[in-house]
Amino acid sequence: MNEPPTPHHLPSSPQTLARRRDRMAAIVVHSVSPTRPFHWMARAGRDFIACRWVSVAHGIAVAIFGAALFALARDRFWLLAGAFSGFLVVAPVLATGLYALSRALERGEPADMALLLRTWTHWGVNRRSDPASYWCLVRFGLLLALAGTGWVLTSAAFITLFSPVPIATPEDFVRYIVLAPDHFVFEAWLTMGGVLAAPVFASSVISMPLLLDRHVNALDAVLVSWRVVLTNPVTMALWAAMLMIFTFCGFVTALLGMIVIVPMLGHASWHAYRELVDATAIPERIAPAAPDATRVSA
Repeated sequence: MNEPPTPHHLPSSPQTLARRRDRMAAIVVHSVSPTRPFHWMARAGRDFIACRWVSVAHGIAVAIFGAALFALARDRFWLLAGAFSGFLVVAPVLATGLYALSRALERGEPADMALLLRTWTHWGVNRRSDPASYWCLVRFGLLLALAGTGWVLTSAAFITLFSPVPIATPEDFVRYIVLAPDHFVFEAWLTMGGVLAAPVFASSVISMPLLLDRHVNALDAVLVSWRVVLTNPVTMALWAAMLMIFTFCGFVTALLGMIVIVPMLGHASWHAYRELVDATAIPERIAPAAPDATRVSA
């Protein structure tokens, strides 16, 4: 499956399309029960306990970033509301290290900071030998960041245009948007966010774990992600709802809940990918560690 790079001036050549069809046929998407997201969260709890502070560090980093964002934009809540909701869009990239930790636990490899360093630097090592492989994570991350930025600007413009009064603080947002009885700006805002977020969720729900795990490009990962959603619409709708509910809980706990919620959702997303997708026919992007590697005790 290690194919020579396709010339950039022939992006849609018959050979390229044939290889893509072969890769798509080699990746099997499973249909699972709508209750499986609860199983993914249970397995995430075991990974969280096994990784301990390495997982917690991801949650702390997100909580600190959120606190800094809140401090900078507290008096511009029309912007802050979009920025926090946009977190859901770029979260799959932020959780890449957590996917690597869960994969290491599956393999019986050390799940530590050294693993995270190898995960991120591996992309740079392959930059010259396989440029397309190196840039696929970067490209996909930039696309998600662009989508998140677009939502932030759209959200800010919507609240500014349709709010009955200027919104400057969280209290203003709750009083004049969420609890206002005489208009439906909040409901319209939520509906618009859901409509815009749905295709992004469908494109990214298992894309990052697949890109980390197997030698596929960003477009292939997005196509597989859509196959997962179309094969499991009820299950993935429940999973999307759980992601939003847990993220909301993290926000309303003054971001302290993010310290646990972020690693739990990241680990659970890895197990979702492993159960929904069988990509063993595709070469691994990062080979397992040497057999004598120290096993991690859960």
